[in-house]
Amino acid sequence: MAVALGSCGDAGEEDGLPVVVIGAPDSIFEDGLRLSPGAQLVRDATASGIVALNAEGEVVPALGESWIVTEDGRSYIFRLRQLTWSDGEPLTAEDARASLLATIRQLRGTSLGLDLRKIDDVRAMTARVIEIRLTGPMPEFLQLLAQPELAIMHDGESIAPMRLEREGDLAILRPTPPESIGLPEREPEELGKTVRLRALPGVQANEAFSQGKAAALLDGTVFTLPLADTGPLSRGTIRLDPALGLFGMLVSNEQGFFAEVENREALSMAIDRAALAEGFSLGGWQPSTRVVPVGLPGNPVSPGERWASLSIDQRRDRARQQVVDWQRRTGQAPRVRLWVPEGPGSDVLVRALSLDLATIGVELRRVQFPQGADLVMIDRVARYPSARWFLNQFNCELLRGPCSPEADELVTQSLRPEPGEGSATLLAEAEGALIAREVYIPLGAPVRWSLVRSGLEGFSENSWSRHPIYALAGVEAW
Repeated sequence: MAVALGSCGDAGEEDGLPVVVIGAPDSIFEDGLRLSPGAQLVRDATASGIVALNAEGEVVPALGESWIVTEDGRSYIFRLRQLTWSDGEPLTAEDARASLLATIRQLRGTSLGLDLRKIDDVRAMTARVIEIRLTGPMPEFLQLLAQPELAIMHDGESIAPMRLEREGDLAILRPTPPESIGLPEREPEELGKTVRLRALPGVQANEAFSQGKAAALLDGTVFTLPLADTGPLSRGTIRLDPALGLFGMLVSNEQGFFAEVENREALSMAIDRAALAEGFSLGGWQPSTRVVPVGLPGNPVSPGERWASLSIDQRRDRARQQVVDWQRRTGQAPRVRLWVPEGPGSDVLVRALSLDLATIGVELRRVQFPQGADLVMIDRVARYPSARWFLNQFNCELLRGPCSPEADELVTQSLRPEPGEGSATLLAEAEGALIAREVYIPLGAPVRWSLVRSGLEGFSENSWSRHPIYALAGVEAW
């Protein structure tokens, strides 16, 4: 497949800064409220919320120029910038309120919708002041509010640092003229660069970067990691994000071998997580045996890793005995069907997991579609650093396999804890209830990598794997 991202030869910037993201070609143009990583990049550049995340993953002002948090931590009051819509009408607090409430309604039935249950009320206090009241304190609320899906919309448009033009599968992102949104006019050379963004499958994306036809390659995962061109002639350096999130196998079947919680636990005990990292030469990767990572920032209740007192051989001995007991009772041979996304990294991963499960007498088979799997590989970066985000991913409303209504109820109780109860304690109890059901086999932190041309500014590794296009383009957002 030929890759054409701009001018021939090295990644020139006469026609714009060429950037590729790994994904299906039309994925960057997804609309609505369920966005691919590439579509999140475009939404982030072309539709702004009250706050945003910068290249370092830090919360910064966007449409809201300043804010205060009340002493009880339950009220966030924002002053909006003096900006205008395309028709010249001013941005108002009522615009922001209506947009947020509409988005919250539309997100019901999603994990992000569950996260937003912390919002109790949204009020327009004056023409430019909006208050968001919470059910209780949430130190991570600003990071939740910075999600691309929560952009402020009005009659189908937003106010943002860049504007989108589409040419086939190419997204052309141009800096927004400041005078068009009510800001002082600036010289063209001060506005920043145009970005030419394209989504390509992993092989073609890496080819574009290695041939100098892209200045940056974004959104690599463990499934595509072996494609990364990091040899001595590479045009850039691989950049690994210290990502927080979920990387593991979701149980999607409660029949046969998977009907018994003890069998699901046996599978988890058999996996040598530290050895998985060696297969990818990943230094510093954090394996995990829990739903909520041990030592999560801001999580005061943090139990240790499971089975910490047992060696991997002792864990496998115990797991093997459970499998043998099940075989004797049922006369069946345990087989596990696993779905993972396509990619050379997936091949490495499946081989390692197959060997791990073979040590306890379980055969692992890879299947083509998740609908026919017992286990489905999930790989998600957290939106904010709280046990609440991790637990909401396993809400019974969202799963087709085993779940824990008890865990869901505890998470709901944590929204408005009774006197004497702490939210953190309730969330810790919820994780315990979820682990008791063995609905998820964790492996560790998600892997996110990028390739960035030497000298390109505006890229920083961060825990949320958020790399704003406008930062790469040198566009001053506000």
